Amino acid sequence: MFRTIKSDIQAVFDNDPAARSVLEVVLTYSGLHAIWLHRIAHWLYCRKWYTVARIISQFNRFLTGIEIHPGAKIGKRLFIDHGMGVVIGETCEIGDDVVMYHGVTLGGTGKEKGKRHPTIGNNVVIAAGAKVLGSFKVGDNSRIGANTVVLKEVPEGSTVVGIPGRVVKRNGVRVGRLDHGDLPDPLIDLFKNLQEQIDELKQELQREREKNGGSKTHDIENL
Repeated sequence: MFRTIKSDIQAVFDNDPAARSVLEVVLTYSGLHAIWLHRIAHWLYCRKWYTVARIISQFNRFLTGIEIHPGAKIGKRLFIDHGMGVVIGETCEIGDDVVMYHGVTLGGTGKEKGKRHPTIGNNVVIAAGAKVLGSFKVGDNSRIGANTVVLKEVPEGSTVVGIPGRVVKRNGVRVGRLDHGDLPDPLIDLFKNLQEQIDELKQELQREREKNGGSKTHDIENL
């Protein structure tokens, strides 16, 4: 138990340059408090003390702003930075050395029974506001961008961004033409597509007018 507590504290120092002392971390880091309270709730949950476990998880939510269902399985050295608004579902499984920021949701997509929440691999970073929804795996060493909505499995070593989330980099190699900071925007893509179609129609109309000996530009420019 003491080894686990020590590794949880070390995870804070490994991931947060603002951490200055063990005393400060133990007393002021809500993400750490949430993990420790969850470990107690999960221990009770596994022994079928469901109501007591839920009471502890609700107290945990009230105290830290982080809601972790007592049935969720959390690995070693999870670091939740800031943490406010984090939600982790009942059948969620989180591997070792995962970093998670505020506003993250690891949830389901409906009322189905059984495994309905994601499995997060080892050494995964989930940025602020990201939503991972459904029963699938996020592979080891993956990165999920801020406000990304992930609805399907993520291969190992991938970087995922956008709504819905899509892989833009895998094992350090870019996938497609997307650069960092050039996140997918379906609305912009739609406008670009419409503009291309309008330009094609203008060119086709101009060719037809030239063929019929009419004005080359007057009507077209008024489109």
